[in-house]
Amino acid sequence: MLTKAEEQLRVAAIRKSAHPLTGDQSDFAPLLRLVGNSRFVLIGEATHGTHEFYRVRAQITKLLIAEKDFNAVAVEADWPDAYRVNQFVRYEGDDGDAADALRGFERFPSWMWRNADVLDFVGWLRDHNGRHHGRKTGFYGLDLYSLHSSMRAVLDFLDQVDPEGASRARHRYACFENFGEDSQAYGYSASFGLTKSCEDQVVSQWLEMRRRAADLAKRDGRVARDAFFFAEQNARLVKNAEQYYRAMFHERVSSWNLRDTHMAETLDALVHHLGPHSKVVVWAHNSHLGDARATEMGGRGELNLGQLVRQRYGKDTKLIGFTTHSGTVTAASGWDLPAERKYVRPALPGSYEALFHAVDIPNFLCRSERGTRSRSLIMVLCWSAPSVSSTSRSPNARATISTHNCPNSLMPCCTMTRPARSSRWNEMHSGRQARYKKPFRRLYSPSYYGARRRLRNFWMKSVSRRIKIYESLKQGTRGASALQSRPQR
Repeated sequence: MLTKAEEQLRVAAIRKSAHPLTGDQSDFAPLLRLVGNSRFVLIGEATHGTHEFYRVRAQITKLLIAEKDFNAVAVEADWPDAYRVNQFVRYEGDDGDAADALRGFERFPSWMWRNADVLDFVGWLRDHNGRHHGRKTGFYGLDLYSLHSSMRAVLDFLDQVDPEGASRARHRYACFENFGEDSQAYGYSASFGLTKSCEDQVVSQWLEMRRRAADLAKRDGRVARDAFFFAEQNARLVKNAEQYYRAMFHERVSSWNLRDTHMAETLDALVHHLGPHSKVVVWAHNSHLGDARATEMGGRGELNLGQLVRQRYGKDTKLIGFTTHSGTVTAASGWDLPAERKYVRPALPGSYEALFHAVDIPNFLCRSERGTRSRSLIMVLCWSAPSVSSTSRSPNARATISTHNCPNSLMPCCTMTRPARSSRWNEMHSGRQARYKKPFRRLYSPSYYGARRRLRNFWMKSVSRRIKIYESLKQGTRGASALQSRPQR
């Protein structure tokens, strides 16, 4: 715990180096100077779907695209859903407007990307590409939750260019047919030996597509190079997702590392596809984009995307994070449950959030200097201004993160799936959670909490269904393939 004198010294140092954000066009000039000629700028968020974070992140990204020639935006979203947006912004898809292009984001939490700020950015990106035909900027996904939609994308591609290969792929992917669209059911059954895993099948399919890359890309003159890249990445996603869903019922570290390693591999493949002069902006949660080696995550054996990108590309990488002090958020208490209004408790005394709050500058950005313990986070955007949304605020809240309705019948846009991993979160999970047990209501997500709790919840909520699946597997009476019976898009 800092003494009063130490805290005042640190607040004074932050106030001296802070760059106020006043709404002027030059607000982000220091950030652009910091970026320089870097090829990778990773921009985080303290809470998913929050308007204040998303709006400023979009502003920074627009500047990077317009002034620094960045030609790709890669986000913490499923590859097929984001690729639909990519086709729209590059004038290649069938969607009539940005709202239609975002309708592919149906998986929980859909409001993470189907919100007003992303809608505005997608519309701006399409207009920008319309004015710059020579160097269009794409929109891509990095995540691996789209097991079944990625399988369908692979089959759709092969149906066009290689019907025999499509037949082999259907036979391999039929391994998942006993579980329908329930990827967690497959992961549970395979990880505990209730059924044989599909690892060999998905690896074989991915390897076949890699071996026959040149041949498949030339089978049909109408199939562009991008189309094969899209299909190949979906095949790799299926391979990694199958492994991820099996790992999530064992230890958390392995499943987390699998997910972030997949994101890094996807980013590498995207850079290779776009060429040596490509420059990419990455959008994801702070916990994915900060360098894990500088946090307690590294002590637990976890790695993350920020660490992997920095290790691979070195000084070509810049990391930017967001944080806040307190307020309210809209979140779900469990996976796939309805949204609720929840409070973000004020930051702990002595934490970075509390120090930034004490600076008493409405909005500012600050750079961590060389030689400081926080140098792993190169730039932190400290959002401590009143919310632009209309909402009630707690007396000591500087930033109220609230919900407001988005146009075009999209989901509410100021929402999140979990609180930021601030000092408060770290202290709760280091054995001192008793003092917070009653007033703080934790949020659970398959990606962020222990495998033991996930396993218990998953089992207790659907015991009867698991028994039926097990019995049907023994009897061999499960229904027809969900992949074959699903109509083609």
